[in-house]
Amino acid sequence: MKLKIAVLSGDGIGPEIMKQGVAVLDAVATKFGHQFAYEEALVGATAIEAVGNPYPDSTHEMCMRADAVLFAAVGDLKYDNNPTSPVRPEQGLLAMRKKLGLFANIRPVATFDCLLHKSPLKEELLRGADFVVIRELTGGMYFGEKHEDDQMAFDTDIYTRPEIERILKVAFEMARGRKKHLTVVDKANVLASSRLWRRIAKEMEPQYPDVVTDYMFIDNASMRVLTEPRFFDVIVTENTFGDILTDETSCITGSMGLQPSSSLGLHTPLFEPVHGSWPQAKGQNIANPLAQILSAAMLLEHFGLSAEGAMVRRAVDASLEANVRTPDIQVEGAPHYGTNEVGQWICDYIKNS
Repeated sequence: MKLKIAVLSGDGIGPEIMKQGVAVLDAVATKFGHQFAYEEALVGATAIEAVGNPYPDSTHEMCMRADAVLFAAVGDLKYDNNPTSPVRPEQGLLAMRKKLGLFANIRPVATFDCLLHKSPLKEELLRGADFVVIRELTGGMYFGEKHEDDQMAFDTDIYTRPEIERILKVAFEMARGRKKHLTVVDKANVLASSRLWRRIAKEMEPQYPDVVTDYMFIDNASMRVLTEPRFFDVIVTENTFGDILTDETSCITGSMGLQPSSSLGLHTPLFEPVHGSWPQAKGQNIANPLAQILSAAMLLEHFGLSAEGAMVRRAVDASLEANVRTPDIQVEGAPHYGTNEVGQWICDYIKNS
């Protein structure tokens, strides 16, 4: 297979982990006889510094030409420490999602037996947890009408029926292909937008009679994700709730450095780790590349390359079992491996398997 992949390394640790993600894709291409062509472009703080725009038109045009986008992270302390800055790196990510029409963010949450001890939760609660969070990505407060001055500020949480229907369709169909259990998370006891979500979900339920559908307020869901993670199969929720809930799930995996994601919609699909740019660690060769590598596995699987994706996942599992890990997830007393060393070990495993 031939694929054109847009590579957006972004800021902070982004270039370091992206290097490993691309290296793993190259190892897969060599192993299975594929041809992956890469084109790089600026995004985030690096794009602001270069051209004054966190998502330049040239970057968008490149993404539209590509079959897939492999993205790392955006964010920089210069902007984090200046809340009055009129332009911010994160605006580039939001613009990319909006312009590419990426309305469905899919974040798998699974445990690794050898890393259960890294979670702050009890192992007996975690073992066997395996669910997916589907977050609506282009609506809600992040994109609604805004106002801010010294006396008042507001963000409008607006959703339309078509926006809700299309994300619920993704969720129902994913649940149908898994364990046939969907949980709709909202705040329908308080928010009008949530009541519309719930109304539409109940209207769609009869179209999926084989799927058990339940409803949960976000505050209850936030608790039960941590106390009963094995209860869930597929969770679907709106943008703001999904942003918070998916970061919370890092307590289940033991590290945000292990969580990949995909964002799907109208145009080019995007694959990215869920963690941020961790600018404090930039250039130190300590960032965990596994979420970036697993995002590359999701990219392969999206294009029907299931054997290739499975190979990458086996390589990641093998690296963890062999204690080839970055400091954030290494066992006490074991040697620490850097970003580059972990990536190289996984590439070698793929080549030699």
